[in-house]
Amino acid sequence: MHFSQNIKLLRKRRNRTQDELSHILGMRRSTLSGYENEVAEPGIHTLMAFSKYFGVAVDTLIRIDLAGLSESQLSELERGNDIYLRGSKLRVLATTVDNENEENIELVNEKAKAGYTNGFADPEFIQQLPTFQLPFLSPAKKYRTFQLSGDSMLPIPDRSWVTGEFLQDWKQIRTGEAYVILTLDDGIVFKVAENLLEKEHKLTLYSLNPIYEPFDVNVNEIKEVWKFNNYISAEIPEPVTPEEELLKTVANLKQDMARIKKQILPGRPEA
Repeated sequence: MHFSQNIKLLRKRRNRTQDELSHILGMRRSTLSGYENEVAEPGIHTLMAFSKYFGVAVDTLIRIDLAGLSESQLSELERGNDIYLRGSKLRVLATTVDNENEENIELVNEKAKAGYTNGFADPEFIQQLPTFQLPFLSPAKKYRTFQLSGDSMLPIPDRSWVTGEFLQDWKQIRTGEAYVILTLDDGIVFKVAENLLEKEHKLTLYSLNPIYEPFDVNVNEIKEVWKFNNYISAEIPEPVTPEEELLKTVANLKQDMARIKKQILPGRPEA
């Protein structure tokens, strides 16, 4: 936990004394000194107060050693470009260009997906991926194509090629839209997202196939986000039958009920 060193560093970068900062935050100077010297541990309300003042996410204050960042990274952080809220702004995306210096679309097939989880930031790994161009996409944006596996996103068929636009600012993730997301635990997933980053520091991810339950991904598990643009498949999607429509309706009702229970009975374990 890097909280004590981080608040001391940020305080000094703002040229604030302990007296000044403790007055601003409505606490005793001795209390602030205790936090900075690791004599006392802050509660959640105190963490939120520091987070609001410095404009830095609680996760960042706790988990990231800010002293290890470069001056440019710290400056970005202080301008509000927090990696825990805005995504990979503190990391340069590994990419490739063609002979005319235009951005390629790299192809991450089923075989390459396992290696991509570890090699996504390695320029040498990215250079080994096949590349192509799609003339109808904007040359001003960065795209990458991932091969879909499984039936969780039906009616988009298994083994389809899903192309996504690189999303640098995770605040732009829109609830109800689909994204390719690189996660630490689950690797590459293609899901419909519910954006809870601001309030709960997580995304809730949903499958189009109603038999799959939604799941949460904490923001510190996310490495990359690609907004769905299009998909290519050799198969024609199957028509939706009345039985499938009924299953989807039931699944949606279950999700609605779970959400209502969570709102009415917060913190109470499910039966």
